[in-house]
Amino acid sequence: MEYEQLHELSQKVLELLSAKNFREIKRLINDLQPQDSALLLDEMNEKDILPIFRLLSKENAAETFVEMSYDGQELLLNSFTDAELKDVLDELFLDDTVDIIEEMPANVVKRIIKQADPETRKQINEILKYPKDSAGTIMTVEYVSLREHWTVKECFDRIRKIALDKETIYNCYVTDDKRKLIGTVTVKDLLLHDYETPISEFMEREVISAEANDDKEFVAQQIAKYDLSAMPIVDSENRMVGIVTVDDVIDVMEQETTEDMSIMAAVTPSTDTYMEQSVWQIWKNRIPWLLILMISATFTGLIINTFEGRLHELSPLLFACIPMLMDTGGNAGSQASVTVIRGLALEEIRPRDALRVLWKELRVSVLLAACLSVVCFAKLYLLDGLAFGQPYTWLICLAVSLALFATVVIAKIVGCMMPMLAKVCKLDPAVVASPFITTIVDALSLIIFCFISMAIL
Repeated sequence: MEYEQLHELSQKVLELLSAKNFREIKRLINDLQPQDSALLLDEMNEKDILPIFRLLSKENAAETFVEMSYDGQELLLNSFTDAELKDVLDELFLDDTVDIIEEMPANVVKRIIKQADPETRKQINEILKYPKDSAGTIMTVEYVSLREHWTVKECFDRIRKIALDKETIYNCYVTDDKRKLIGTVTVKDLLLHDYETPISEFMEREVISAEANDDKEFVAQQIAKYDLSAMPIVDSENRMVGIVTVDDVIDVMEQETTEDMSIMAAVTPSTDTYMEQSVWQIWKNRIPWLLILMISATFTGLIINTFEGRLHELSPLLFACIPMLMDTGGNAGSQASVTVIRGLALEEIRPRDALRVLWKELRVSVLLAACLSVVCFAKLYLLDGLAFGQPYTWLICLAVSLALFATVVIAKIVGCMMPMLAKVCKLDPAVVASPFITTIVDALSLIIFCFISMAIL
């Protein structure tokens, strides 16, 4: 739903609410998709959210609740009666319940746990024991389990009996009496075989699975790599403990991408949206990085102070070329680093490929540097020198162009190698992205420029 449509609908709902026309509100909001209903509720004032939410059908209410912002969920949870809370929890899938619990304050969590039935409470506690960011924290235990000696008819009978309580029924998992995973079968497979055929005759025995303690980003990458709609999660003894579905994977990939973009922009990642963060939160997330980069950038000032007198003796025009050199070097380094970071994230590049990456970037950098240097020389000598009358001699133009050539080559090498080094050191490659690489390249470009200028002039 577009913002304009959402705003128009919210105004209409508020007018109907003032007129106490609850029947029309109920018709309007129950015709919406849960995602759009959630956006509508998040737009409402605190006093209006609960009465509108109560007009949703039981099924729509649970689906809408899952899609709402955490602030909206907390507001509703604090407003629900115990009966209303239990009704919503009964309609939620277990992984959604766990996601909500992980974000809520302790007093709200106590209410949720209290209203859950004993079996659900036990399952919630099991999932909460898994390490942060592990596959166990995003999996659901609501999957279809079958036995290999069952016939197709028995499998369909089982699916019909439990389907309403399961998050997905298309992928079914074949386990033994001890819950050990031995194969998979899809509903399509079942439909294509006779009722009396045992599933042991056609089930897939080579199963791609992950362990509950594996990193959730790794699971997301595996699901994307093998084009799976769900992945079974097992314990260390290959016993089935749950599944991770593709909708959970999309959330993980979005979180990881947002985190990497924040780090690459020198901002501490936050789970809150921009509008949900206070001014102090944003300040707290940004100031440490800016302080680090500011202090590291003082090395650039020290280099300029060291060579200032000598450069001024050679030609004051040299100072006018410093910003161009530093910006071009920083941009060249950023290009290489972003490309390599993306390759590492998608496992297209591995640390063992370092020499191949270096050799490729070295050749690319020479071509780019040659092109940029020729354009730089022509611009300084012909445009600035002849057209605008600036006293750029061919020696000054040569010194700047050679410095630019060396800067681009070194920037590309630093840009491609720093993320690889971070990966080897078990760090997030995004940490050494643009801001740090730019700072390093700035210092190196100045040193190169000063020595080349002194050597030629």
